[in-house]
Amino acid sequence: MADSRERIRGPSRDGREFLTSPRQVLRRLMLLSEGRQYREAAGVVGRLGPSVLRSVIAELPIDLLLENLPHSAYLLESFFTRLLTVNPSPMPEVPIESVVWQLVRLFSHTHESGMRQRCFKLIQAISQYEPNLRKTLRERRRSFDNAVQGLGVHGLTTDPTGQFVSLHVALKTELQRHVDTYKIAIHKLEELSINTSHQDPANSSHQRLLAINYGDIQQRLIENKTLLTMVDKPALKQLASLVENLSQRVENDKEVLKCVGLVKRLDGQASIEKRPAAGLLMNFSRGCEIVLQLMVTECVPAIPMGMLAGGSSSCSDGYHSDDSANEETSEMVTYYRRLYMEDRVDTLEALDWLPQLKNAQNLKMKVLFSIIVLSFRLCHGMRERKVLEVRRILNCPLDASSETTLSLDRSVRTYLNETVESFPLGDIERSVFNQVLSTLHEYPCLHSCPALTHFVSTCVRLAWRMVNQKSPYYLDSDFNLGFLRPEKHERHLQSDRRSDLIKAFIWPALMQNNRCVFKAIVAT
Repeated sequence: MADSRERIRGPSRDGREFLTSPRQVLRRLMLLSEGRQYREAAGVVGRLGPSVLRSVIAELPIDLLLENLPHSAYLLESFFTRLLTVNPSPMPEVPIESVVWQLVRLFSHTHESGMRQRCFKLIQAISQYEPNLRKTLRERRRSFDNAVQGLGVHGLTTDPTGQFVSLHVALKTELQRHVDTYKIAIHKLEELSINTSHQDPANSSHQRLLAINYGDIQQRLIENKTLLTMVDKPALKQLASLVENLSQRVENDKEVLKCVGLVKRLDGQASIEKRPAAGLLMNFSRGCEIVLQLMVTECVPAIPMGMLAGGSSSCSDGYHSDDSANEETSEMVTYYRRLYMEDRVDTLEALDWLPQLKNAQNLKMKVLFSIIVLSFRLCHGMRERKVLEVRRILNCPLDASSETTLSLDRSVRTYLNETVESFPLGDIERSVFNQVLSTLHEYPCLHSCPALTHFVSTCVRLAWRMVNQKSPYYLDSDFNLGFLRPEKHERHLQSDRRSDLIKAFIWPALMQNNRCVFKAIVAT
């Protein structure tokens, strides 16, 4: 064993490796990897020149390194970092998507603490090496989420009497009703054809039709009205909606099978088809979500693009756990930033399809700004009302400051914090939506915009989660159109860089403990 360790370490002088060929480098890396000495292997990679690096990557058995993730994350990260540094020409082909999907698979299953820290720098390097992967991950996450939602539309439907029945029973009943009705209509048409089948075509000419008398018109009306009453019954209107429902169910199941097939290829487990599809897809959606979070998050607690206030934070090596409070802050701020960078942009794109709002860019931004502000305001109000309600039920003085009352308040807030994921928020969502619609009553198209409804729900859910943290978050309420303040305002990319005068707030600042953790986005 001692000889083996010495062989793995190999000869060196002043810490420098004497490896002159790609074959030597590759053999050295494989020996170090077998001994799980990934840091030493990363040090070897960090000293490779462009040509040797390109040759080593071409021969490197990436699959073996992927199997050893997250332990091999340090070595894989060193390869991508080195490629970005030396930029060899031509760039070697790297199966970067395989690395990403292996990370997604890990995060969809893992219960190991510290996994994010161990893979953080690797995901950051991948994000820099191939920025378009973010879009791919977002689309894949949405397809998983949509497939799960599609599984929920296969329940009961209503028949014309209002009773809940299965779709197949409703279709059978409706088709039978059509068959019976059409048989009667055909019989009636056969009766009428006795009088019309041998008519002279000249009798249907334009002049003849203009010359018919009152009695002829009356008889024709009776015959046509009888047929119309038979075939145009309100009870027969349900078939189109049932067929549409059936078609949607077929498309939903096709999408589910497509997503499960993708997961099966990624996961490689033969028994995956026997697992519940919803749980499987939700796990992989969560894996995509975590990788996306780490792609857009810098070292804890900083956020990229200057979005966060405060000084710079030094990076850890990605293998040590950070303070739990900092980790929580980073996670919450990442959610808030994604709400602005992704969900808000998606909703704006959906609103662009509404003819009334196509050219009303400022109005659309104000609507979304109002939604996030209302969400936080109503969620704060709800939290305080729940605390007072518990006091009232237990006959505690509403303004008491005794230790008993304060302890009760802390217990209620702790309970609200622990139940943020399951707490019913439908009333707040409806209140936010209705307030926006009542203000913009001249835009009825907003009533039927699913993307806007989803955005309201997302804002309310995130706001409720953030106001119920141990150190609650709140929005900065200073929306005065004064001058830009660098400590809590971030200039929008399309703003006038020569002016510091704020002309509009696009997104509010996020505060915690009187500290700005996400700057307001403003137009100057």
